[in-house]
Amino acid sequence: MFRWYQRSLTARPLLTQSITTAVLFGVGDVTAQQLVEKKGLEKHDIARTGRMFAYGGAVFGPAATTWFKILSKRVVLQNKNAEILARVACDQLLFAPTFIGVFLSSMAVLEGGSPKEKLEKSYFPALLTNWMIWPFVQMVNFKFVPLHHRVLAVNVVSIGWNCYLSLINSE
Repeated sequence: MFRWYQRSLTARPLLTQSITTAVLFGVGDVTAQQLVEKKGLEKHDIARTGRMFAYGGAVFGPAATTWFKILSKRVVLQNKNAEILARVACDQLLFAPTFIGVFLSSMAVLEGGSPKEKLEKSYFPALLTNWMIWPFVQMVNFKFVPLHHRVLAVNVVSIGWNCYLSLINSE
């Protein structure tokens, strides 16, 4: 399976990372509904899972793939530890605040709700929680994970994060 993924990643990196992201965003929502909310299969909100899947594949996967490439090309310092800290700072001060807003707004629109209300209610709690988790994850990611596997590494950690996002979005 890993060889297939590697070949796909080499042949079509953006598509491969987008599909992987879609699947893992869906898994995060299923985890939220089944393990955290304990909805059971009969009460599972398949449309909610579909929205998470679609957002992951159409928005976050391509954006994260492009973002990691930009960081690797534009944030280059002689001191590699300073470079990692600079990349984490860019990620947490530019990408994270933007894409938490994009996520919440997108979900509100897809659900027929008000993006303004969703942002007022959930944006800052989500951003603060993000800052408790992701700087440490990204330090490890930027230090040890090759560029072509960074989205996958983020996606694996994101199963829990997407479970959280799905929960705050559904409140």
